[in-house]
Amino acid sequence: MNILQIHSSARGEQSHSTRLANAIAARLAAAHPGARLVVRDLARSPHPALDEAALGALFTPAGERSPEQAARVALDDALIAEVQAADAVVLGVPMYNFGVPAQLKYWIDAVARANVTFRYTADGPEGLLKGKRVYAALARGGVYRDTPADSQVPWLKTVLGFLGLTDVTFVYAEGLALGPDSERASLERAQSDIEAITA
Repeated sequence: MNILQIHSSARGEQSHSTRLANAIAARLAAAHPGARLVVRDLARSPHPALDEAALGALFTPAGERSPEQAARVALDDALIAEVQAADAVVLGVPMYNFGVPAQLKYWIDAVARANVTFRYTADGPEGLLKGKRVYAALARGGVYRDTPADSQVPWLKTVLGFLGLTDVTFVYAEGLALGPDSERASLERAQSDIEAITA
């Protein structure tokens, strides 16, 4: 099994989403002896934004790109290759201002490439990253699950599904800023959920 773990928290190893993602990846690896784990920390190694220069590089035919354009496209190619090779993708997703971190959005922008990870057909768009399992560890200060204030889960389901990643399991750690008792109980529930989904 190839496991790709994506960290998007700016807090590094102090992040609850990172710790929960670590727990998921560790249990997956333990259940599959010989598993290969690739960790991409988007805070420590930020991926560049999809700006005008990047778009120019992507829309220039490969044989006509400048060295700078080729280098920019190669950065995205590396992320695409990682997710294409993965059997399981583990996302650490904190909530920042009711959304996902910019780092994770940049990762999505990099791996969403027409005719590589998705394509348009006569029947509509088709995701090309099929047959993979995704686990998303969500860490929130408040409690937003199944409420209109939760913009993360609908967006993640939509964009991941667009790429063909439709087998997505969410682990919730909520109320982390509502006091020590709430934090402790939420993390215990999340750990129990992780044990259940990776059994």
